[in-house]
Amino acid sequence: MEIKPVTMEIPEGANIIIGQAHFIKTVEDLYEVLINAVPGTKFGIAFCEASGPRLVRAEGNDATLRETAIQNARTIAAGHTFVVIIKEAFPVNVLNAVKACPEVCTIFCATANPVQVIVAETEQGRGVLGVVDGYSPKGVEGEKDIQNRRQFLRKIGYKF
Repeated sequence: MEIKPVTMEIPEGANIIIGQAHFIKTVEDLYEVLINAVPGTKFGIAFCEASGPRLVRAEGNDATLRETAIQNARTIAAGHTFVVIIKEAFPVNVLNAVKACPEVCTIFCATANPVQVIVAETEQGRGVLGVVDGYSPKGVEGEKDIQNRRQFLRKIGYKF
């Protein structure tokens, strides 16, 4: 078995959601979830089939984000893995709806940080072991850091 990290492409101002699902209609159902979750959200979805023709299935309402999702799915190349690239919304706005989608088994990450997917490759195929989301912590927040966090959340409208 070979274990290796693969780096995801995340366009400026976008977020990525990576997960595992189990059925060919995943892209269509995720499309409906995202289009209904936040009006005006732009997104692309790609899903790697694990049997049959084993194609990357894709949908979306933004051609660039759809192509980016396809590129990332092909880079991961693990059966039943899906990639969503979103703009004009944060993952927190759509994540519960995505998790409630009947095909979704798990979510590996939902972030705007740099992401590396840890992939295991065997003679059968590839699987996702986990993700590296962003960077390691440098320390513990102090009072000034707490104030900055609270101000930032209010600035972007998540606290009053």
